[in-house]
Amino acid sequence: MNTFLMIVSSPDGTLFSEQVVSLSVRGAEGDLAILAGHTPFVTTVKPCTCKIEKEDGSMLKAQTGGGILTVSKEKVTFLSGVFTWNA
Repeated sequence: MNTFLMIVSSPDGTLFSEQVVSLSVRGAEGDLAILAGHTPFVTTVKPCTCKIEKEDGSMLKAQTGGGILTVSKEKVTFLSGVFTWNA
């Protein structure tokens, strides 16, 4: 299964940094699903539930107040002022 490095950062520091299979968020133009090899781009993220699928198939969910998402060939970086993991 193809993976990519996913980094979530806030003013408090790095909250998450792991290889993942997919990321789902609500971007400026609508819902986004990012997989390995996605075309590079930058967008704003609206407040939403962020879903991250890990290599083992487990799903992590978090509430975000929005932020900036940068997708490059090497990694995906999400910068957010509010990012709270769901229990």
